[in-house]
Amino acid sequence: MKLPRELYNGFIIFIGIGLYFLLMEVLGLADILYLRLLNILFVFYGTNRTLKANFAEGKTILASNAVSALYTSLTGVFLSIIGLIIYSYSKGGDIYVESLSKSFLFGGNPSVMTYSISLLFEGIVSAVIVTFILMLYWETRYATDKN
Repeated sequence: MKLPRELYNGFIIFIGIGLYFLLMEVLGLADILYLRLLNILFVFYGTNRTLKANFAEGKTILASNAVSALYTSLTGVFLSIIGLIIYSYSKGGDIYVESLSKSFLFGGNPSVMTYSISLLFEGIVSAVIVTFILMLYWETRYATDKN
């Protein structure tokens, strides 16, 4: 059974983000905010793979490609948040999240779920923005195909 392209590329996003954050933690760079923000590159990569494959197959309808791209990026985001929750609990739960929140945008002592839900909202917004940016890129690239 072959996985749909959106799920496959969403899984690539998840693996990329997971390995990136594990590498940053091993290297002791997990507290550098600007390096954490680079995870968006994995969302761009996986979503662009989906759109590139769609256009290569001749699928140039804007709405269906937008849904496909959003599904891909949201799959990666949801899997990453689930992975974060599992990893956080394996590292000590709320105590681990407190160490993360000191260098992030939180005040107080967030729980694992509070931290994860806030990152989920941020991830959903990022997925929508990435989808719009890539749709604009691919739409202008294939604008001549519509005439």
